[in-house]
Amino acid sequence: MREVIDGVFELGLGFVNMHLVVTDDGVVLVDTGLPRNAQRIDRALHRLRKQIGDVTAVLLTHQHVDHIGNVADVRRRAGARVFAHAADAAGITGAIRPPEPKGLARFAVRLIGSAEPTKLDHLITAEESEPLPGFTAIHTPGHTRGHVSYLLDRAGGILFAGDTASGTKDGKVTSGPTQASADPAQQGRSLAKLGTYEFEHAVFGHGKAVSGHAAERFREYAGSAGDAPAD
Repeated sequence: MREVIDGVFELGLGFVNMHLVVTDDGVVLVDTGLPRNAQRIDRALHRLRKQIGDVTAVLLTHQHVDHIGNVADVRRRAGARVFAHAADAAGITGAIRPPEPKGLARFAVRLIGSAEPTKLDHLITAEESEPLPGFTAIHTPGHTRGHVSYLLDRAGGILFAGDTASGTKDGKVTSGPTQASADPAQQGRSLAKLGTYEFEHAVFGHGKAVSGHAAERFREYAGSAGDAPAD
């Protein structure tokens, strides 16, 4: 675990990152990583001199198992409110079953495990809203229909991009993983849309955080890819 900016910590759980944000009202989690990692979340909280009961909210970027793997456990033990977009709600609550994976993906699911369904406390429906004080939820569809990125008003702005984008080892921004994307072209437009906001830092579900002029890195990638902001 490392501190990206003051009070914002990145925890790597296998090939995916989740984030812990210390606020005046408690700890906010952005995603919860791969299943079966509840103890690692507890240890990360302990390092921050916090405990599971200090988690007041979970902001989910989207419904994929590597991002919602421990949300049911956190909600149950912490009593935290869980936020997600309405378009992804059914996949999180278990109202619909995800499609049966094929090929190598089938073995990956067996290795990773599945996420326990959970209730949602707040459904995001607007293109832009404020789910919690200081956080702006931005609808960024493409990777999933209900993908949401979150912008926190701290240290010049820090963007939690989820899987819409990824950070490269040399400090640049590229597209997030598209192999499991519902609409890669729309994902590209959402990435370009994020570049219309102003923020100094960005963190991702996969890839290295970008610190300093992060919004410019988004605009550079969108320009090179020929994308334009969504209407």
